[in-house]
Amino acid sequence: MKTEVQYERQKASAEPMTDSSRAAVAEDATITQLRRIWQQLLSVESVGGDQNYFDLGGDSILAVQLFAQIEQVFKVKLPVATLFEAPTIEELARILRREAPASLWSPLVTIQPLGSRPPFFCMHGAGGNVLVYRELARQLGNDQPFFGLQCQGLDGSRPPLTRVEDMAALYVKEIRHTRPHGPYLLGGYCGGGTIALEVAQQLHAAGEKVALLALFDTMNWSKIPPMSVWSKSYQYSERLVFHAANFLTLDGAGKTQFLQEKLKGVRQRLPVWRGMLLARLRRGAPGKSESRLLGEIWRTNDRACTNYVPQLYPGVITDFRPLKQYRLFDKPEAKWDQVAQRGQEVVTLPVYPAGMLVEPFVKHLAAALSRYIDKVIRESNVS
Repeated sequence: MKTEVQYERQKASAEPMTDSSRAAVAEDATITQLRRIWQQLLSVESVGGDQNYFDLGGDSILAVQLFAQIEQVFKVKLPVATLFEAPTIEELARILRREAPASLWSPLVTIQPLGSRPPFFCMHGAGGNVLVYRELARQLGNDQPFFGLQCQGLDGSRPPLTRVEDMAALYVKEIRHTRPHGPYLLGGYCGGGTIALEVAQQLHAAGEKVALLALFDTMNWSKIPPMSVWSKSYQYSERLVFHAANFLTLDGAGKTQFLQEKLKGVRQRLPVWRGMLLARLRRGAPGKSESRLLGEIWRTNDRACTNYVPQLYPGVITDFRPLKQYRLFDKPEAKWDQVAQRGQEVVTLPVYPAGMLVEPFVKHLAAALSRYIDKVIRESNVS
């Protein structure tokens, strides 16, 4: 059976065409193929050329599958973060027609480029990509530039880095290319906070000032003991309790939104879990599926954060915490008062673990983060 692209090419070769009509056919074929991929992945009957991927229910894990299919159909490998630049079919089709799309990959991702305030640089967590920060950036508003740092290896061309220090060195280079001198605003969620801490250390060592180091639900992982089967089981039960606690704090509309976000989160994790299982079962086997790649990245980043031992930090650490914490993590030595030489500032948000970046709770993190950015702008004369 002929694909739409094959049909259009056959039609083009059979009939004399002008340059403009050839371009129109190519554009129609590209958009038609993209529309079919989106409909299949997003489980929607129709997709308009100007409809936003995220508004249609797209998420970070589906995005990985989306770009894997794009590579298979169009023979072009694009980074997942292209969705920030081109979140619609029409915009993505224009990207595909560029001559050198392979050069687009970069650790630095422009999530929200506009605004007069100093940019906020946010590091990826264990999953490696930065699509999880989209809603936080949106809640911060159009006057707050927001950049993400994504994991090397997401494009499959190079292996992920295995040390937090090496990740930070790469990201410092990218950050300083965008903003040569501080003061800098840095942050990250979970393992991303660990990477942000090392980025801040390296910027300080280079003589630069870090005005804000914001860690979102981040522990000193080197102080957390290895998890036994029992402790893992106990943590799973705690997670269910925390999910229920988040759910019960909301009204009807909020509960619906929260359930949708949690279901999306489970769906995002499934390919990662599958990839981790495949990596164990097929250790040493040639070739890697997208799931195996995601699983390897997650496992590598987790191990890097666990192995990282923070040195004394010559500044303030702003620690954004949930109302409660998992028992295994709720240890004084896993906090930051012994690491930050100028002390830690604790910001407790009205949310339980695993809800900080999720709608509708992300607005609390955005409001608190915005207040601290305002504060350091006043105190540090950041511009």
